[in-house]
Amino acid sequence: MFKIETQEENGLWHDVRGASGEPMVFATKEDARKKLEELFPVMVKMEQYGGGKRTRVIAILND
Repeated sequence: MFKIETQEENGLWHDVRGASGEPMVFATKEDARKKLEELFPVMVKMEQYGGGKRTRVIAILND
């Protein structure tokens, strides 16, 4: 499972949440990356041109 996060101006990372208020969770990294690009196209594109890392896809590890 994977989730997406964005970095705020203060440097803290936050989960991207859906309409229900719960973090968006995806079965594959590709699905998460696709949704991230859909929701934050400008931020994702800026990263390609040296604008700094402001978005990420992370794995959710189970205990």
